[in-house]
Amino acid sequence: MGSSRTPFSFGSTLRINPVNSKLNPRALVVRLGAMGDVLHALPAVAMLRRALPEARIGWVIERRWRELLCAPEVELAGSRGAGRPLVDEVHLVDTRAWRKRILTAETRRDFLAATRGLRSSEYDAALDMQGAIKSAVVAKLSGAKTILGFRKPRERAARLFYDSLVDGRAEHVIEKYVEVVQTWLEEIGLSRATSTLQPGTALLPRDKASEARIHSALKSMGLERSAIAILNPGAGWGAKQWAPACYGALATQLASRGVRSVINYGPGEESLARDAVASSDGNAVALFSSLSELMALARRAELFVGGDTGPMHLAALLGVKTVALFGPTDPARNGPYWAGTRVLRDPSSVTSYSHKRAEDSGLEKITVERVMAEIEELLD
Repeated sequence: MGSSRTPFSFGSTLRINPVNSKLNPRALVVRLGAMGDVLHALPAVAMLRRALPEARIGWVIERRWRELLCAPEVELAGSRGAGRPLVDEVHLVDTRAWRKRILTAETRRDFLAATRGLRSSEYDAALDMQGAIKSAVVAKLSGAKTILGFRKPRERAARLFYDSLVDGRAEHVIEKYVEVVQTWLEEIGLSRATSTLQPGTALLPRDKASEARIHSALKSMGLERSAIAILNPGAGWGAKQWAPACYGALATQLASRGVRSVINYGPGEESLARDAVASSDGNAVALFSSLSELMALARRAELFVGGDTGPMHLAALLGVKTVALFGPTDPARNGPYWAGTRVLRDPSSVTSYSHKRAEDSGLEKITVERVMAEIEELLD
């Protein structure tokens, strides 16, 4: 099926109760990863920023996702700007590395430094948008005066760390995160009015060096003046991956429409990119990109096609016309949320988040022609 969404409305203009409100509170967002989940949380944090422009907002995140909040050469704390547009301070953790060397002096040193950094900011509230035990523990270690989290978190034990519970009744994860922020705003004495946030706003950092590298790469490929489509064959696990040969065939059809295809790939996805290019009859090129470079490439693109992946959500958030191919995961829960997007999912796909490597039979039934028909509607 093909589907699209209209942008959601949420509170950005609020009436302040001067008795109960603190006009410049300190709030810590706890959403450690992964890429798509961090991107889904950005609209809620943008709502918080617009509601309380003078608030000090921090975010604790896994080191590998830093560039989603802060450009590589920009300081982690200080005045906001294009390189760190949304939050005042970024706190980095590396829970994966800590688990691998849990008893070492290096881990102890890094852990204590991260904890001190969180506590030194003296947060009034920690908003746990992840609902995992590790995120709840991080929220607790921050020393925040109050911790908010979901009444039914992803991991039940996380609830033991919360002082205030959020019902999380919404179906889509973006709306669930908005509920967390709205709950806290109401607790400090603000009541909501509604406005609309559109994709393409400055929620993501810009990095001039990355933009220059992408411009240079496209120029070297002869694509600096071409309409660009980003095709993304990779995904978190095999069941979410549309066949690389299909991406190659799609690139051929796009070329007949005057659109050149760039196959985006990340670490460990080299073979997927090679197979897609080999199937494209010379109509696609592969490009490895960092997060900042992917943002730069997406800002240059006319179209994005890919599965339920972080890069797909990034493109959609930046306002790129997007066709998302879903298999085992449910687009009603975590599909692209914005106007200018389409979702394709075969009725035979069964919802599962079990990280299976085997192909999804429903995803395999989505044909190149079907995808191209959605693209034609979007581009026209």
